[in-house]
Amino acid sequence: MSKIYLLTGAAGLLGSNISRQLIDAGETVRALVMKGDPAAKYVPHEAQIVYGDLLDLASLEELFTVPADSEIYMIHCASVVTLNPDPNPKVHAVNVDGTQNIINMCLKHPVKKLVYISSTGAIPELPHDQKITEVDHFLPTDGLVGYYSVTKAEATQLVLDSVHTYPQLDASIVHPSGICGPNDYAFGPVAQLIMQYAAGEMKTGIEGTFNSVDVRDLAAGVIACCDKGRRGECYIMSNSLVSMEEIFQFINDAAGLNYRPSILSVKKAHMAVKMMAISSKLSGKPALLTEFGIYNLSRNNEYDCSKAQRELGFSCRPFAETIQDEVAWLKQEGKIVLSA
Repeated sequence: MSKIYLLTGAAGLLGSNISRQLIDAGETVRALVMKGDPAAKYVPHEAQIVYGDLLDLASLEELFTVPADSEIYMIHCASVVTLNPDPNPKVHAVNVDGTQNIINMCLKHPVKKLVYISSTGAIPELPHDQKITEVDHFLPTDGLVGYYSVTKAEATQLVLDSVHTYPQLDASIVHPSGICGPNDYAFGPVAQLIMQYAAGEMKTGIEGTFNSVDVRDLAAGVIACCDKGRRGECYIMSNSLVSMEEIFQFINDAAGLNYRPSILSVKKAHMAVKMMAISSKLSGKPALLTEFGIYNLSRNNEYDCSKAQRELGFSCRPFAETIQDEVAWLKQEGKIVLSA
């Protein structure tokens, strides 16, 4: 049988890296891309593109309609990521209902393996002196902070429930921490931080920690999960913990800067948020710092990825190396303008 990889979220940072690595390895990739998505140009041209979305059953049927002798591997990356902690019907529809649609298609068609990309945000937080490890149940979602995390937990539970209900379904789940790296054409949180910092716009940081996995290493881990992931098992893929001070120094080293931003305590950061909220109402511009942002930095971000290392061969390069490569890419793209 010939192997074919079906991929949702193919135009995103992770999806485009997965498809590139698969194609470079000589594999066949069939990618679901939203019609009119400007990021579609970043999908490798060798991929077979199906235009549609997770809520359009006809386009999903087209995605899954492959030659009869195909061995199908389904990698489900697509989701709506939001930093707004409030409930949102669209986020729920895509992240939860869309995942159920993928599960239904995997049950309808002879799929060899489903790998679902969840999030470490779906895993309940532990106290700061404990590493966060995989869990085997995600409902109820009490204790999770942010609606994105809630929907990823609900979707993850759908996958696990389906594995328990349908013996023919082989599925594994990957929980990435934050994702970053070069070729991030959506200019996600790490890219935004680097650009603002290099432009001299970041005079202060917040006391806290950060955990972000290089997208190239994550993509390799997801592909390994297709072959090695155990049925019904979850795998955290994360990096080593770094502080805000360390991140600033990494950017200094990579960009040839010597900035020394002050670091606010969490208590002072909460006070600053209140002042920014007032300023935001007066100006009509979104606040640069929110309570949710403070939570993400001050929470326990220490994850244990030893299970993925042991069973899948996952490894992640040092964060300093990722920053070096991302700074070089942002310079190449003309997105870093150093202040005078």
